[in-house]
Amino acid sequence: MTVTIYHNPDCGTSRNTLAMIKASGEEPVVIEYLQHPPSRDRLRQLIAAMGIPVRALLREKGTPYAELGLADPEWTDEQLLDAMLEHPILINRPIVETPRGTRLCRPSELVLDLLDHPATHFTKEDGEVVTGDRGIK
Repeated sequence: MTVTIYHNPDCGTSRNTLAMIKASGEEPVVIEYLQHPPSRDRLRQLIAAMGIPVRALLREKGTPYAELGLADPEWTDEQLLDAMLEHPILINRPIVETPRGTRLCRPSELVLDLLDHPATHFTKEDGEVVTGDRGIK
């Protein structure tokens, strides 16, 4: 199984997701998207595969979201993509892509449904324990 994670090592949710993937026996392709942002076409493909609107991939916290005025509903999808490409920190994370699907894994345990052999017990960085079938409490 090929697993790809668009990862930010400074993000706890992203680190937990990566650790859950590895605990499930997978060695993912890790794309640190702040250093290697996806192209416009790739970003469109990921959004389409997730089945979400472009706006749903925007991250507000710790980004220039407010300064750019991105809350304004008048921004078109193309303008939102332009902003994400200019400021990759605006792309919410982690995005995980597997043959089972593509998903924004917030919370991190959403990744477990994308894995062939998900870990059934995992302790997150903050001490929260994820257990059970498919790893969900």
